[in-house]
Amino acid sequence: MQYYSLGKQSPNVNFKTAAITGQAPDKGLYFPTTIPQFTPAQIERFKTLDKATLAFEVMKPYVGGTIDDASLQQICAETINFDFPLVPITQTIASLELFHGPTLAFKDVGARFMSRCLGYFSKQASAEKATSIDKSTSTEKPTTVLVATSGDTGGAVANGFLGVDGVDVIILYPKGKVSPIQELQLTTCGQNITALEVEGSFDDCQAIVKDAFMDAPLNKAYNLTSANSINVARWLPQQLYYFFAWQQWVAKYGNDLPMHIVVPSGNFGNICAGMMAKASGLPLGHFVAACNANNVVTRYLQTGNYEVRKAVATVSNAMDVGNPSNFVRILEIMQNNFENLKHALSSYSYDDITTASTIHRVYKTNNYILDPHGAVAFLAAEDFLDKLPTTDINKFKGAIILETAHPVKFPEVVEEAIGQTIEIPKSVQFLLDKQKVSIPMGASFAAFKNWMLTKANA
Repeated sequence: MQYYSLGKQSPNVNFKTAAITGQAPDKGLYFPTTIPQFTPAQIERFKTLDKATLAFEVMKPYVGGTIDDASLQQICAETINFDFPLVPITQTIASLELFHGPTLAFKDVGARFMSRCLGYFSKQASAEKATSIDKSTSTEKPTTVLVATSGDTGGAVANGFLGVDGVDVIILYPKGKVSPIQELQLTTCGQNITALEVEGSFDDCQAIVKDAFMDAPLNKAYNLTSANSINVARWLPQQLYYFFAWQQWVAKYGNDLPMHIVVPSGNFGNICAGMMAKASGLPLGHFVAACNANNVVTRYLQTGNYEVRKAVATVSNAMDVGNPSNFVRILEIMQNNFENLKHALSSYSYDDITTASTIHRVYKTNNYILDPHGAVAFLAAEDFLDKLPTTDINKFKGAIILETAHPVKFPEVVEEAIGQTIEIPKSVQFLLDKQKVSIPMGASFAAFKNWMLTKANA
């Protein structure tokens, strides 16, 4: 398997190079030269495979031999060693709960897979260095992972990479725009994890990271890579929980009822991974991108005009992205054809007041606690199903929403909406006794570059 740059100005690379470098030299995102195609017989087998084996079979074509099978099997098993339950909310909407991992967010899957891949490549490089003829001429530097976060990515990456030999992690997050639990998850790790508290938005953080990869002095001083969903090792394994959801769906409804999927969308890596799974042969239904006030894609599908705007802060903060990086990959899947895109993807957007009232309504009516992102998805699912034509009056219409984070990460919004305190899961209670450790940073690449070069020369 080779990967090409969507900028079309860089040479093709293998999975290892794409994972280590993160972004192509021409600033384009990497994309597989071919999307693996699973046969009907394989799809039939997937219905009953255990999660670890299914994960291995899905990811093996993308890795393309850069990781041996035994190691990849172990990486996959460790990546998905928690539950992904599909929980009914109403008669027509079910929630795929993706918050049962160590940091209570869907990004645990991509972060764990990527951290283990980079750990494997780091050990591989160390072994090659140890057997080289002239060790004295080696200029091997540790890999430095840069990651911008609007909330959950930082905690998942910090947890996934904590203590990984040969890898340092630098997390940039917007000051005052992540929840208390989220901030503790990414600022209390220590060891090889450093958190930068940026005076700006997520888009500012993401712009700094993108500029860093293109800066010659920084790349001379560091071996840089990204742990955002622009990195194929973070983006592609997100396909896995669509396969797990489909397993549960067909076990309950059989093959004939389409599983429509509603995804709360910020940087569009998550929904793009699901659309890749469908493009590879997984029989999924229609995709719906649920957005908050940062709705560039919603407006694009309505008007055909892609107009980037500065991100605004909302209660569904992980979706506060004004210029979603991964949307270009969705366009590539759709062969850059607008009509194909409109046929495959719908989008709706909602404001904070409607989001909060939906959390209240669903809790009172269905006894289910949505987080703000899940609430946006629930609203979109209702609107999509309401507009979905029914050719058979007795045919059931149903959809799943992706619950991407535990409600405890958003206590102010959720607790006010439901009128009670959310119990803090045992897995994160230890964070409450810790003090955050972060480095203040201006929202400019110049400030970041100066700090990085000073750090490199210290």
